[in-house]
Amino acid sequence: MTGFGKYIAQMQKKNVSIEIKTLNSKQLDIHLRLPNEYREKEPVIRQMAGNILERGKAEIIMSIENTGDDSSYTINKPLALKYFEELRDIAESVQYANPPELLSTVMRFPEVLQSRKEDLDEKEWDELAKGIKEVLTQVDIYRQDEGVIIEKDFKERVKIIQDLEEQLEPLDKLRSEQIQSRLEQKLTEIKEKVQTDSNRFEQELIYYLEKLDITEERVRLRQHCDYFQETLQKGGSIGRKLNFITQEMGREINTIGSKANNADIQKIVVLMKDEAEKIKEQLFNIL
Repeated sequence: MTGFGKYIAQMQKKNVSIEIKTLNSKQLDIHLRLPNEYREKEPVIRQMAGNILERGKAEIIMSIENTGDDSSYTINKPLALKYFEELRDIAESVQYANPPELLSTVMRFPEVLQSRKEDLDEKEWDELAKGIKEVLTQVDIYRQDEGVIIEKDFKERVKIIQDLEEQLEPLDKLRSEQIQSRLEQKLTEIKEKVQTDSNRFEQELIYYLEKLDITEERVRLRQHCDYFQETLQKGGSIGRKLNFITQEMGREINTIGSKANNADIQKIVVLMKDEAEKIKEQLFNIL
């Protein structure tokens, strides 16, 4: 699920901004953008993120803003000159030249401004670690809030399917009566014209009626809906299980539609299928 968190750690002569964005993903996929002086802590940051986020595509960005003496930083002149020359060549090729603007652009490029400090101060890292944990917690809360909204939407849509299924009861009863009436009428007409084996005819009639009966499908659909609701209450990583249950719900709904052969029941089926599709779309946020 999506999430966002931000924290600014105020250090001596600098502020360190920590920003984390997450998107839905079946696995944990972490992308880090760290200043040079914090690169050694990349495995630790990844482990911290994995312990809290568990899954999803996460982008973790740390940036430094100087607030004091810049003497602790130096310019990587060879790299800066290389960037500048390449940008100047591009500018000349499009008949545009503005060296001051190009220079300010170059200074924002990665690795141009480097810290002279080689070793990371542990007290500074402890403060940053607290900040990273706080941002991860913000992201997790953000995702939990989104999960509550999605859970509510799931419950409402499953309840709609259950209510629609209940509306099938009188329609199915009326359909059965109509089928029985038509069959009795046809049976009378056939008996007047053709001599039939009553036992064989009864067997064929029962087989035909069983093919049109939707009682079992309706029972299974109710069971799948109840199981969906029960699984929601358990919490945890349940996206795949809910997806499987929704697929089974869809199969029963489709079978009801194909066997019913009734316009009024088909209308109910279309409404149920619409709700099931909306559940599938929402499931992509938690798979």
